[in-house]
Amino acid sequence: MPFTPYHFGPSAFIGLVFRKWLDIPVLVLANVIVDVEALVIHLFRLGYPSHRYCHTLLIGAVLGLLWGASAYPLRHLFKWLMQILRIPYQTGFWKMLISGVLGVWLHVLIDSIYHWDIMAFWPSHARLPHRLLNPQQVEVVCLAFFAAAIIVYMIMLILSYKSKTDRTGEKKHN
Repeated sequence: MPFTPYHFGPSAFIGLVFRKWLDIPVLVLANVIVDVEALVIHLFRLGYPSHRYCHTLLIGAVLGLLWGASAYPLRHLFKWLMQILRIPYQTGFWKMLISGVLGVWLHVLIDSIYHWDIMAFWPSHARLPHRLLNPQQVEVVCLAFFAAAIIVYMIMLILSYKSKTDRTGEKKHN
């Protein structure tokens, strides 16, 4: 699914639920980084399938590590963005590396169900079950994860607001 927002739902949900161990911006943006390969293949008409090496677990892990390492200098920008979104943000180098790899792998997993040309286990020719779900079902699942991510985010905001009002000594309303 190159250049679609469908990948953001599952990665945002996983990132929010496991934010203590994962870096949300790195995890979510890893889903964009991996599709640069499809863009380059398409723009330069290289004649390869749109999803080549970066859409494998092996090369995808390397790409995720590179993305996590290159995102490390951007951590202050990410912190600023997360403050705007009111999401607590503490990160570290290893957290960013792991998030980069998991973000790419999640993208590969979703795409390998959706697209015929993905060989997730390259250099082996074994494939994940293509069309385990039909394209519309994959899109619905991804949209459901997006809705779930919004619900988790709203709960976080409510609990954060409630926690702040409890700490400031304001009267609780029942």
